[in-house]
Amino acid sequence: MATELLTVGIATRNRPQSLRRCLESLVLIQDLVGEVIIVDDTSNPPIGESLGPVPPIFAGKLRIVEQLGREGPIVARNTMMRLARNEHALLLDDDAFVIDPESVRRAFQVQAENPNVGAVACAQAEANGSPWPPAMQPSPVEYICYVGAYIGFAHLLRRSVFLQLGGYRESFHFYAEEKEYCLRLLNAGYDVVYLPDARVAHVPDPSGRSQSRYLRQVVRNDCLGALYNEPLPMLIVTVPVRLTRYLRMRRHGGADDPGGFRWILGELIRTLPAVWQDRKPVRWASFRRWRRLRREKPAFVPRPATS
Repeated sequence: MATELLTVGIATRNRPQSLRRCLESLVLIQDLVGEVIIVDDTSNPPIGESLGPVPPIFAGKLRIVEQLGREGPIVARNTMMRLARNEHALLLDDDAFVIDPESVRRAFQVQAENPNVGAVACAQAEANGSPWPPAMQPSPVEYICYVGAYIGFAHLLRRSVFLQLGGYRESFHFYAEEKEYCLRLLNAGYDVVYLPDARVAHVPDPSGRSQSRYLRQVVRNDCLGALYNEPLPMLIVTVPVRLTRYLRMRRHGGADDPGGFRWILGELIRTLPAVWQDRKPVRWASFRRWRRLRREKPAFVPRPATS
């Protein structure tokens, strides 16, 4: 692993202060970072004009890519992975930042030394390093384990596998792309591993956040994920269940979202022909494995690469 370097990718929009903090935190892992790719999703003004000076150690390593038309963070992440020059990529939200360099090194080591690991999940932490509640982590356990999905705020990906599987679904636009990608990753025979001690700070920036948009997009994309991936007998049952989840989430969250349910139904009807054309159901065994991972939380067993 000594000769391998990380690509760090950051998607951003109108959050120059959070982005600057994220960039400055990368100084802690400067010896691991081979390049930094920032994709600016139509900031106003462009992030290159508002960011200000960046740490000089990244001179020659930093690229800012302008993404026009507010295409969203999913498209931005796919762009980062296509442009990356390294096999291993650490993708960060702009309001996340490194607080413990050793945590990133451990996550990098797990992925680099275990060829079956397609992704590594980090743990959400406060700025002072204290972890978020267990229910808000990829898994509630305190040991390294296999999981069904990571949280996108900070995760490591294996580039060759990501591109082979087609990356994130750009039709999702916002939210829920990680879970859908991880299902395809598991179906292809790869593992997702969670390191509870690999803490990365996540201090949500309120700019651009909307609870009603979150509810709509999460439920819509959860339904789209079922349509893309689930065998027909399964999705006939699960899509209605997912739709009722919107009503529960809106009620418990107290969100004011008039017309949200109609919007979700309209989006599903509008996109159904294209989704159905690209539909590739995963194996039943993959769903059984997915459920087992959530139920049993099996401990990670390293499988070193062979020369």
